[in-house]
Amino acid sequence: MPETAATLRRTVEALLERGAVVRNLENMGERMLPYKIVKHDQHHIRGGYFLVDFDSAPTIITSLLDHLKRDIDIIRSTVLKHRIEQTQECMGIMPVNYEDELQKKK
Repeated sequence: MPETAATLRRTVEALLERGAVVRNLENMGERMLPYKIVKHDQHHIRGGYFLVDFDSAPTIITSLLDHLKRDIDIIRSTVLKHRIEQTQECMGIMPVNYEDELQKKK
């Protein structure tokens, strides 16, 4: 477990160094991998899954993935774009000019 904490710390520090804002860190537990993965001359069949929610500029993703790929404690990393739906503010009730509406109908 100390190795896992150190790996997470390195990952979060890498994000912060590149100007990202870490919003949440979630441990999803240890599971069987979907298939055997060979990484850094080691065979892996189980792995710990973690979800790091962060905001950043898109330009840092390439360097971040390169950094994570070289970390011997990370088996596989994925960055997903999370699209935030923007909501429009209610403008309230707009007044209707009934004279103009009547003129359009004539």
